[in-house]
Amino acid sequence: MAQQEAGKKTQQNAQHTAGKNMPEAKTGEKVQTKYDRKIEARKQQKIKEARQDKIAKITAFSVCAVVVLAAALSIGTSVVRKNSALNGAYVKVGDHELTQLEYDYYYNSAVNNYLTTYSSLMPYMGLDTSSDFDKQQYSEDMTWKDMFDEMAVEQIKQTKVMVKDAGEKGFTYDDTEDYDNFLNSLQFYADNAGVSVKEYCKQNFGEYATQKNIESFVRENLLASAYYSHLLEENAASDEEVSAYYDEHKLDYDKVDYRSFIFTAELADDADEAAISDAMKELEGKANAMMEARKGGEDFEALCVENASEDAKANYEDAESEYSLTEGRYFSGISTAISGWLYEEGRKEGDITVLADENTHQYYVVEFVKRYFDEADNENIANTIASERASEYVAGLMEACQVVDVKGELKYLTIDRTESSDADAEAESGGENEGEDTAADGEASAEKADE
Repeated sequence: MAQQEAGKKTQQNAQHTAGKNMPEAKTGEKVQTKYDRKIEARKQQKIKEARQDKIAKITAFSVCAVVVLAAALSIGTSVVRKNSALNGAYVKVGDHELTQLEYDYYYNSAVNNYLTTYSSLMPYMGLDTSSDFDKQQYSEDMTWKDMFDEMAVEQIKQTKVMVKDAGEKGFTYDDTEDYDNFLNSLQFYADNAGVSVKEYCKQNFGEYATQKNIESFVRENLLASAYYSHLLEENAASDEEVSAYYDEHKLDYDKVDYRSFIFTAELADDADEAAISDAMKELEGKANAMMEARKGGEDFEALCVENASEDAKANYEDAESEYSLTEGRYFSGISTAISGWLYEEGRKEGDITVLADENTHQYYVVEFVKRYFDEADNENIANTIASERASEYVAGLMEACQVVDVKGELKYLTIDRTESSDADAEAESGGENEGEDTAADGEASAEKADE
């Protein structure tokens, strides 16, 4: 009994001791409800959103920093490019180092002069002026950019050697008036284009060109031009030299007057050789009939009215206009189908013939009137002689003028022309004749349209 009481007391003491190590139950503690859990969830969501917003801001700042850095690098690159264009050597010509700014001035001048001179022929030359020149072929081994680069370099060489020679020869020139004229023309063309002078310079002389920084180039060109005029005066031809030159080049300076009428075949676009041959035989018969009628004494203009289409008859019905008569035409300005016959030695007034032009499917009835020399051309001959002499002199100065492609941008200098030089010369000669033929044929067709 005593043992049971002792054991019971020991157990109670153990429980009491254990109870001291347990947390005390807090009477009145609130039990977490569903609503409490919802509020707690919202609180945690806001914490999460705040953390994500902070990350987003950090990321945005980083991206912004990258953009700013890229812009800074772009601006820096632009500044470096501009500085290089204005100060660094781009190409060396003889003893002269040219910046890209100066080279661009000559290059753009060459392009503008060429396009202005041959604007009417652009549709036939295969050049798209709205596209990159270096992506369009000028010839088998040259792009249009190569061709313009070569023109620019040649102009640079001529200018530099003439300016140097002018200085060595003591030639002086006051460019005040000419430079003022240049500034006035600059303003005039800028106004016509609806742009500022600053923008006009950029468009026509290069990306970095301004009126101020191209001034020295302009004045140098004015000096070279004045010196070339001086060379022309120094190489003026005498009357005897003019006469001798004419005797050697009569074909270039003699003019002819002649009458002509053109019979043109009406052919379908898909006409075959047989159809073309039949049409040409028919035209030949008509042309011969007109020629025989003229030989029989009938009026040339009246025969034109008789054979012309209804739309063209009115051109010949005015007897005073003599529409069939062409006067004062040089050899180079006449269709090759008839020019050789007109300029044959011994040709006399009243000679008449029928000539075929197979390329255009036409027949000409041509009557020779006269061949003569216009003494007004003596001045042209004198100018030609002086120009040939001055050009020969300048070419001699240029022989020692070497070109160094500092930046490696003048690709035409790497073209090997040793094998194709003869072929190129032949092609160039053929091209020139072809151009003359096209111009002459076009002129003849325009004059005798719808006959």
